[in-house]
Amino acid sequence: PVTDGSRELHSLCAHLEFLLQFDLKEKRSFFGQRKDYWDFLCQGLAQCRQEHEGIRFVTSLDKLKTPVGRGRAFLRYCLVHRQLAESLQFCLLDLKSLREWYYARSPFLSPQSRAEILGSLYELNGITFHLAL
Repeated sequence: PVTDGSRELHSLCAHLEFLLQFDLKEKRSFFGQRKDYWDFLCQGLAQCRQEHEGIRFVTSLDKLKTPVGRGRAFLRYCLVHRQLAESLQFCLLDLKSLREWYYARSPFLSPQSRAEILGSLYELNGITFHLAL
């Protein structure tokens, strides 16, 4: 199993975060706080189905104060529970929403890139992750 001490885990998470932040439009909350991929994931999952257990879990963690921290915790939660590909796929279904969140260079806006990314993420379901949540 992959654990917190794994170099591959840190590389994977850094690449996932880079991918989710690449060409992300700058958005602000009502109070002026910069939105990040965490907000994109929350919105996408809220539109597609009932409350996601990973979202509920991450928002219950009082020590996470920033959208980036919450996003990282969500990625880890999804890896442990083998839900990353499915969760991201739900968020990528609505092209109108994708265009609201991402500029044209985002790989999420290319059908071929989107399919390749999701295919790779589904392959991660075959790996066991034992991470501290």
